[in-house]
Amino acid sequence: MKWLELGEIKQQLRIEPDFHDEDALLERYGSSAESAILNITGRTYEELVAMNPLGENKIPADIWEATVMLVNMSYEHRSPVSMQNLYSNPSFDMKIKPYIRLANKNE
Repeated sequence: MKWLELGEIKQQLRIEPDFHDEDALLERYGSSAESAILNITGRTYEELVAMNPLGENKIPADIWEATVMLVNMSYEHRSPVSMQNLYSNPSFDMKIKPYIRLANKNE
């Protein structure tokens, strides 16, 4: 995982830090969520870091929160969810929308 940490994921999901039975699963969900964010936005990790409004050398808070939302959705709903259902979440949409590339950078 590039920007999520296992401890943060456990805290978000209210999983005890010393419970390790699902660590591998949570790490896969985290990696998958990060990949989804990069695919949805059409940006690289480095581009998103450069877009941090606070100038910090880390992912913007909205992107971090949207990524944890995806992990939470995967963990809580371990069955397929359509992208249409994902985009119907106004909070997720509000957080991710400003970072979505609107045009090909070669244009």
